[in-house]
Amino acid sequence: MRPHALALKASRSRHVRTTLAAAGKSIARARRPQFECIALLLQGGGALGAYQAGVYEALAEAGIEPNWVAGISIGAINSAIIVGNPPDKRVERLRQFWQQVTTNAVGAAAFDIISPFVRGDWSRSLVNQLSASLTMTAGAQGFFAPRFAPPFAHPKGSLEATSFYDTAKLKRTLENLVDFDRINSGKMRLSMGAVNVRTGNFVYFDNETHRIGPEHVMASGALPPGFPAVEIDGEAYWDGGLVSNTPLDWVLDSEPRQDTLAFQVDLWNALGDFPGNLAEVETRRKEIQFSSRTRANTDHFKRVQRLRNTVAGLLDDLPDSMRSHPAMEVLRPVAERKAYNIVHLIYRARHYEGHSKDYEFSRPSMQTHWRAGYHDTVRTLRHPQVLARPENHEGVAVFDLEQDGRE
Repeated sequence: MRPHALALKASRSRHVRTTLAAAGKSIARARRPQFECIALLLQGGGALGAYQAGVYEALAEAGIEPNWVAGISIGAINSAIIVGNPPDKRVERLRQFWQQVTTNAVGAAAFDIISPFVRGDWSRSLVNQLSASLTMTAGAQGFFAPRFAPPFAHPKGSLEATSFYDTAKLKRTLENLVDFDRINSGKMRLSMGAVNVRTGNFVYFDNETHRIGPEHVMASGALPPGFPAVEIDGEAYWDGGLVSNTPLDWVLDSEPRQDTLAFQVDLWNALGDFPGNLAEVETRRKEIQFSSRTRANTDHFKRVQRLRNTVAGLLDDLPDSMRSHPAMEVLRPVAERKAYNIVHLIYRARHYEGHSKDYEFSRPSMQTHWRAGYHDTVRTLRHPQVLARPENHEGVAVFDLEQDGRE
């Protein structure tokens, strides 16, 4: 084939691809789910948080853009990056963050040397443990670094005396990757959970009630004793996962209530086998502690919704003489009919991942987690009912890739 013919063919091919891509985006916009609120809820889980980035990438490709993102711990960091960037930059910024924190020259060189010899779960488990040990020793680039002097060498009451790592680098990373003016403009709602160290109360930093800065994001992820508390307005805050590792209740219980499509992204699976040794005990402990029992929470929410809709039906059947009764002022807000779809996306750990999976910041593991989040979301979105309004009595539909086996 002649050169000019080849060029013409390539040009036509590019034109077709561009046209198809534009058509796909148009279709995606036209099919935006019919819910007042599309919420993305991101749990805490350290290095496992790359799974959430993969979930967001798949949602963005499908044209499903949330208007409310809520997160705790690493979920707060991912949330801030999403809300603090325009749609066309979000995946790129997420990738920048995850590539940065998984960049370690020594670790990368070591992995390149031994990777040809890694075969099977046992070998991969050993490599992951070595990587986690390196993280404990050297920290994660642009995220946290070990203190040169241990905590007991610092004066009592100082931040240095209460944590093993310094997170000053995270502040600079957030300032580079997140437009906080955009967050505070209110174009998209952002909520991040933290715990008041003094009172033990769980609080949410929300851009509807707070002016959000890097310190709010860092407070949500200040997990002791690894990371120091973060001071905001004279109060010190720790990681919200100490009380609740999911923002699901915050979104579902918020007033005024809205028809809501919620993507609940969990990094810890509540389901698991009985442990066989102490290492597996530690893994299982973390899974139970941080899974937040989201399935139990959604079951409870369905029962509450059933009651709300039953009361709404009774109010509709009341005679006019009863509608002015003072009790109606209490019952009407409770009986407001709203629809909810709750989509569970839960990371399923590989057999070789142990108790250090939440601080194993190697590049191969990050890529594995990201791909898992992406593909789990793609497989879930193949089912149109996930995005359709529920038609049952309680007005709640729950979808779970792991339990339903949807492919």
